[in-house]
Amino acid sequence: MISTVLVANRGEIACRVFRTCRELGIATVAVYSDADADALHVREADAAVRLPGAAPSETYLRGDLIVAAALAAGADAVHPGYGFLSENAGFARAVTEAGLRWIGPPPEAVEAMASKTRAKELLGIAPLDPAAVTAAELPVLVKAAAGGGGRGMRIVRELSELEGELKAASAEAESAFGDGEVFVEPYVEDGRHVEVQILADAHGTVWALGTRDCSLQRRHQKVIEEAPAPGLPAALVEELYGASVAAAKAVGYVGAGTVEFLVADGRAHFLEMNTRLQVEHPVTEAVHGVDLVALQLAVAEGRTLPPEPPAARGHAVEARLYAEDPAAGWAPQTGRLHAFAVPGGGGVRTDPGPASVPGVRTDPGPASVPGVRVDTGYASGDTVPVHYDAMLAKVVAHAPTRAEAVRKLAGVLERAVIHGPATNRDLLVASLRHEEFRDEGRLDTGFYDRNLDALTRPGEGGAAYAAVAAALAEACRNAGRFGGGWRNVRSRDETRTYEDGTADGTEVRYRPTRDGGFEVLAPEGVRAVSAAPDRVRLDVAGVVRDFAVAAYGDGTVHVGRHRLTPRRRFTDPRERTLPGSLLAPMPGTVVRLADGLAVGDRVEAGQPLLWLEAMKMEHRVTAPASGTLTALHAAPGRQVEVGALLAVVQTEDVPAEDVPTAKASAEDVPADDVPTEGVPTEAQEDPTA
Repeated sequence: MISTVLVANRGEIACRVFRTCRELGIATVAVYSDADADALHVREADAAVRLPGAAPSETYLRGDLIVAAALAAGADAVHPGYGFLSENAGFARAVTEAGLRWIGPPPEAVEAMASKTRAKELLGIAPLDPAAVTAAELPVLVKAAAGGGGRGMRIVRELSELEGELKAASAEAESAFGDGEVFVEPYVEDGRHVEVQILADAHGTVWALGTRDCSLQRRHQKVIEEAPAPGLPAALVEELYGASVAAAKAVGYVGAGTVEFLVADGRAHFLEMNTRLQVEHPVTEAVHGVDLVALQLAVAEGRTLPPEPPAARGHAVEARLYAEDPAAGWAPQTGRLHAFAVPGGGGVRTDPGPASVPGVRTDPGPASVPGVRVDTGYASGDTVPVHYDAMLAKVVAHAPTRAEAVRKLAGVLERAVIHGPATNRDLLVASLRHEEFRDEGRLDTGFYDRNLDALTRPGEGGAAYAAVAAALAEACRNAGRFGGGWRNVRSRDETRTYEDGTADGTEVRYRPTRDGGFEVLAPEGVRAVSAAPDRVRLDVAGVVRDFAVAAYGDGTVHVGRHRLTPRRRFTDPRERTLPGSLLAPMPGTVVRLADGLAVGDRVEAGQPLLWLEAMKMEHRVTAPASGTLTALHAAPGRQVEVGALLAVVQTEDVPAEDVPTAKASAEDVPADDVPTEGVPTEAQEDPTA
């Protein structure tokens, strides 16, 4: 029997494994980098071991340090979670050679399927020869042979770009996985991403535990998943099951895994087998009433599975809540989570440990919602670091029907309290309510390519009313700070402008009234019912609405689900820079420069100059205009903050003398001013944590 488990991972998957271990009476050990010293997964473990450093290559990717940590903490088993070393056969062997139990498939099975090229060869599928690809075969997909999470992948639509994308994908794969091998395969446009959950024991039993649809993807990484995959013909489902079981048996698979397919024109195209637990495993757990981590532990202890898996019941949908700005090229965000609570999560912790367990924080959060589960690695007061995946939480809704589950999930997300960095919450709600998603026959991986602009367009009215509430709450705070009191002269109008996602922001004009209230002058049609520093009630066209307001020291104001930033009336003279300056659009690390790039070079508009890695994604920073590179402050390995000066391109139509222009803030940097293009990251895989 297993007594103590070390989880070789971080964040929500570590917390999720710890939950099951607690329920089974198994002690837990966390590992953590310096950036994660006070992370939730560290606080929830019974013991924790430091991995010195912050970068993944120094910490969570150091198998030798993790094995040493397990031995030092007295663990007798290691659970890899997903990502990092979860599909590394060498790490699996190192664990078992150290006398520890590996909660995963045999290293030989990991080895057979970890390389996508070898997995395809095993199933008789040959990749394309890069040197022989023709224009007629485009588009093609360049993919990393090792690893997952979309790293080392490029879609190529022009033959002239193939050589460069092969090189870029190889460099990214080498950086992420220590293996630069890449291959080329046909790219199937707008297919459905469907996968089968498998579970196998060491005695020959293999379960095909239902299907999942993971077609809604951003930058080719999954955003919304559901089980079972809707609308598939029964014959196709049986074909998927058969192929998945056959793949597992072909490599002597043991444990949990996933076989992934792209379904197009009624045909299933094999993609890969992930030899680990998937990010989206909770939807399968909800539908089949199982705990996949508990089953992993049972299989690792040598127990036998029943002959048949539990039958499916109802429908489950999962949304991945990210700290990112979808309207700004999905740019990842960092910073302090001032408040974080999701209905059903009790402070975003659906399954908190017993109150007597030291170090477990259980914020009260909103009222619970039956059938809602929240898996997260964050709680109120935590900081989202720059080094790792930007996912804050997975929110899952289960109901008797798909329509009910989708409606429940959208409502829960809409009512969530998320004060801190910008997130994709509004995009998730809009996606779940979009007619294409509701129409289960129209699911495909091109959903965001078609609909992103409409889904990220600011809504009518809501943000403007939130701005009014923010302005009146600020007036109440100021009155309390500086002393109130009515003077028998007419007060001048007060004006506040808030950045709210619209092009011009929202200007609010108001004046105090004799009775201690406020008269709202703009926007029109709004009447202030009552106002306090943290709560404002407004009458809009006869409908009274209540707005909770929270202002923080970082300048952000959160009103309900709206995140606002007051616009400063005057530009800080220190925040000036030369025209043509490239400013870092996000905090991150410079991973490489364009070959041979040097001061004095002639560059063309849109030419890639450098690559910035932030939260596991690479972002290509390009020249804003054609001209001469007159300054280059970026260097590989350098960490930069938002707004840091990376380079200066002097254009022909701008005089050489300094012409100061206002530097944009993190949220003000328009895509046209600081061109960034997130590198596409794996059309058919899930992100690692």
